[in-house]
Amino acid sequence: MAAVAYEHILTEIDGPVAIVRLNRPQALNALSGALMDEVTTALERFDRDDAIRAMVVTGNERAFAAGADIKEMANVGAIEMQQGTKLGQWERIRKLRKPIIAAVSGFCLGGGNELAMSCDLIVAAESARFGQPEINIGIIPGAGGTQRLTHALGKARAMEVILTGRPITAREAWEAGLITKVVPNEAYLDEARALAAEIATKPPLAVQLAKDAILKSFDLPIEQGLDYERKNFYLLFASDDMREGMAAFIEKRKPTFKGK
Repeated sequence: MAAVAYEHILTEIDGPVAIVRLNRPQALNALSGALMDEVTTALERFDRDDAIRAMVVTGNERAFAAGADIKEMANVGAIEMQQGTKLGQWERIRKLRKPIIAAVSGFCLGGGNELAMSCDLIVAAESARFGQPEINIGIIPGAGGTQRLTHALGKARAMEVILTGRPITAREAWEAGLITKVVPNEAYLDEARALAAEIATKPPLAVQLAKDAILKSFDLPIEQGLDYERKNFYLLFASDDMREGMAAFIEKRKPTFKGK
């Protein structure tokens, strides 16, 4: 894959793992429209690359992302917001096939928290703080915060976080089920890379269909969700990776998965 120059993000490929780093440190990685365009474009590009099997989105030690770029929204009207495409970027990320891990340190607030929740797993440094402080500037979360946070924390805790605007610690977020794991500050990115690398060793089609079925569980009643899961289960019996995985298990050897 040819290298692409971006203005607001840095990208890296480490074997089967792609890393996207938000790179507006002077603004605590505030999510401007231009930055989100680049994040979405880069992730979609990696999602199309057969050599990439998992992706990591990260910021820096001080901030994953401290929120949306308020200066871009301060003088915008309702119709202009409704007709814009900015919030659709989160849905584009949700539709990606491959697993995405958010590696979070420091501030993860507002749109930053919504971006992290749009990923499939979240590895957080002990320093991480998660929250939706939009109430403090007269608005509410608009990129999934009221929905995804409630699914993760439950109604009562989500109400507290959103209506007070107070952030929660990484430990609180882990205990509530919002994030995957909490690690020492210096280890958050290495841990996310290791988790991505581990997932990348698994059969790609099975990983993608497992992710697909899990996300559908938020959209469907249980009976329809079970039907959807079963269809994905059956579909994998048409894959070469299923034959290879089962043969390797029987023959007591390491499988070689090709994503076919």
